[in-house]
Amino acid sequence: MPRVSDLFFKTAIVWLVLGIGAGLQMAISGDHGAFPAHAHINLLGWVTSAIFGGYYALNPAKAARRIAMIHYGLYNVGLVIMLPALYLMLQGGYTAIEPIVAAGSLIVAAAVLVFAVVVFSGAGVRLPSDLSPATR
Repeated sequence: MPRVSDLFFKTAIVWLVLGIGAGLQMAISGDHGAFPAHAHINLLGWVTSAIFGGYYALNPAKAARRIAMIHYGLYNVGLVIMLPALYLMLQGGYTAIEPIVAAGSLIVAAAVLVFAVVVFSGAGVRLPSDLSPATR
């Protein structure tokens, strides 16, 4: 498995554990005010990271490019900034944290645009003329 895939999958598991922890905290306390943060942790952290890992596992030529690791780093920096700040903002009403949430969100959005560049770039694409006669 390409290194970037392995990193995305391992990081996805970390986000899954954190998302479950946030859900358990809400369930135990009976305070569900931070449910949007819980949803973001699970969707952006767990699910989307796992999808990125799967994409790179299926496209090893694209995973080998430097831009794939840039995508990984940028995406996770954005999540690390955005998700705890969002949780704190919703849990405690710390509205002063909102600019931090916004900054993290913009970094995540930039990382998604980097992923779009990876997906739509031609590197790693096999054209029918590249296939051997045995695979036609």
